[in-house]
Amino acid sequence: MTMVLNSLRGHFFKHLSCTSSTIITGRFFTGSRVHRLIPFIHISKSSAAQRYQHWKHIQTAAKFSTLSSPSSETPASDSFTSPYLSVRICCHKDVADMLSEALLCFGASSTTVDEEESSERSDEIIITSIFSVCKDVKDCISLAADSIGLQKIPSFEVAMHDHTDWIKATQELFCPVEVSDGLWVVPEWTTPPDLQATNIILNPGLAFGTGEHPTTKLCLLLLRDLIKGGELFLDYGTGSGVLAIAALKFGAAFSVGFDIDPQAITSAQYNATLNNIRHEELLFNLVPGKGNLPSADFSSSMDIDQTAYDAEVLNNRGKYNIVVANILLNPLLELADQIVSYAKPGATVALSGIISEQIPRILERYSQYLENITVSKMDDWACISGLKK
Repeated sequence: MTMVLNSLRGHFFKHLSCTSSTIITGRFFTGSRVHRLIPFIHISKSSAAQRYQHWKHIQTAAKFSTLSSPSSETPASDSFTSPYLSVRICCHKDVADMLSEALLCFGASSTTVDEEESSERSDEIIITSIFSVCKDVKDCISLAADSIGLQKIPSFEVAMHDHTDWIKATQELFCPVEVSDGLWVVPEWTTPPDLQATNIILNPGLAFGTGEHPTTKLCLLLLRDLIKGGELFLDYGTGSGVLAIAALKFGAAFSVGFDIDPQAITSAQYNATLNNIRHEELLFNLVPGKGNLPSADFSSSMDIDQTAYDAEVLNNRGKYNIVVANILLNPLLELADQIVSYAKPGATVALSGIISEQIPRILERYSQYLENITVSKMDDWACISGLKK
């Protein structure tokens, strides 16, 4: 099995409510099974899951490269030139989980523990971490090791990479995904395997949502069954925008996607363009509140009336026919009131980004709002949906 420690800068809601009981999905973030501690994810040995695990680690490098731009005025094209350090640490298997988490506390941007990539000794394992080039890697590892009681610093190797590494790796790992018969999620740089199918063209960039993760598939399958034509759809935690775009391709009249990550909004807007979606059909924006209305990037060419219309749409609670929140357990629990408030009475509300063992907590929290609740599962991940009372 493989365990992934997602970046602390991860996608939607990953930087909210990260207590010791928080379970972080891989949209995400990001797999087959979530581990019991904060940022751990168990990934199955399937090729899709392996590609997904590697993509998330590469994505962290990409995001780190962007965020480490020396100036906010640096052109976007230049922000991807920042190098980063990839560090392979050899440690005893018994301490791998604790050391991985400690590394995040002492400067690592992400860590990956891969049990299939063991060292020469059977009782040792390799942790791969990403660090800023400005970090003293030896000092960070030493502090992390000391914090969990290790007597000596583990052996490690450091390699520097630039932006071309993760661009190439992402393109190699993200392949066309057949969600179901006649439904594909296709990367921008490839040709759709079935030109007659419903093809959602994506360049995920730094956002979650490639179509490979079970929660994304579960939500896509649900939307295809639910949408009959003319619906208003809200994607609460849109990431790459895959669900909002898919809803329109299935026949929805209008889609809105919320996220707390500006980079996710940028990615989603670009993907809308790839799919020839007009602004009159789709709006992406930061989660309403704290001056986040509307998105400056997408409305820069609009007139005042259009911007006012967008603001009205974003505050349009109680009007959506379908609301999907494919995020994380804790945000789903804490934001239940807000998520459900956007749905009209009788509308479908779907909740995902959780594993099977977390289903009872979601049912307990949302039973006061929803009726006729159903649960669908895929690879131990779950999607819960019901009708708003």
